[in-house]
Amino acid sequence: MNLTGNIVTPGGIFRGVLRTEGERIAAIEPDDSVTGDALLIPGFIDVHCHGGDGATYTTGDAAQARKAAAFHLRHGTTTTLASLVSSPREVMVRAVEAFRPLVDEGVLHGIHFEGPYLSGARCGAQNPAALRDPDLGELAELVDAGAGAVKMMTIAPEREGAMEAISYLASRGVIASIGHTDASYEVTQDGVGAGARAATHTFNGMRPIGHRDPGPIPALFNAPGVICEFIVDPVHLHMGTVAFAVNAIGAGRIVAVTDAMSATGMADGEYDLGGLRVRVAEGAARLVEGGSIAGSTITMIDAFRNAVLGAGLTVPEAVQITATTPARLLGLDDRGVLAVGMRADVLELDTGMNLRGVVRGGSKV
Repeated sequence: MNLTGNIVTPGGIFRGVLRTEGERIAAIEPDDSVTGDALLIPGFIDVHCHGGDGATYTTGDAAQARKAAAFHLRHGTTTTLASLVSSPREVMVRAVEAFRPLVDEGVLHGIHFEGPYLSGARCGAQNPAALRDPDLGELAELVDAGAGAVKMMTIAPEREGAMEAISYLASRGVIASIGHTDASYEVTQDGVGAGARAATHTFNGMRPIGHRDPGPIPALFNAPGVICEFIVDPVHLHMGTVAFAVNAIGAGRIVAVTDAMSATGMADGEYDLGGLRVRVAEGAARLVEGGSIAGSTITMIDAFRNAVLGAGLTVPEAVQITATTPARLLGLDDRGVLAVGMRADVLELDTGMNLRGVVRGGSKV
């Protein structure tokens, strides 16, 4: 397959031809004679997504997971984690067992547990009744059941037993991500020291920054080994905040995520998120009871476009936060950039940053 246009590579943007053979990129050839205004970028990698197209990952239903993954693939997400919410132990185990075959097939890259070891004070749209302190036996059961499928877990470091849980996750190769937390600066530092490598939707579900009581966000920014998620939509963050973060810690430490729920791609109305009722109006999802923001209704192409046209990031910076940095977070050295030998996950965009084509593993979607 030959794709032509303005190719975004680690070495810069140039006009030419990208050739694929099988699942891989076989050649990238500069050619100034190529016509057209297409922009070729690597496929998006979303490490935090709860569903879309009316389907949800949160119930552990394999058929719904296939539908949600297919929807986001059509919108440019070529690698995704299925994010679950705080739930009883048996629900979590069943979800792992249901999703593991999808991971083996490549429909999903893995599972992200957003909870249940979260702060009640910063639980947002998580079900308070499902929150609890970390349990190493529960963690071992989940990780063992996944046989490599469990990739990430969000945890509040201030909960009793959290440090031991973070260390255990790190020892099993699972990314511990600090989020939904009311922790102090010092406790957050301790969580990073215990092995946390990421931050879940930074700024959202966290104690705000105070100049005398800084809280978790400065501690996360000051930790060079921590990669921070950002929901790049104007409901969760002002685009100036996204620009501030890129200027503060660099695109190499930022991952754009959707945090998309089942209502993504659907009409306004009421939906379910982990047993809680959510009302979507004009693209904003909020709990019916209490009004907390309850995930987003964006896709990764929306996040990319918001980053460039809203936050003012350069195209290479936007590529970094939507593909390159998340690939590094997940330890994927075969994707996230356009280069010879990499998996041929390629997106074609027009000048308005709208998606015109998706190639995953060398096959057109």
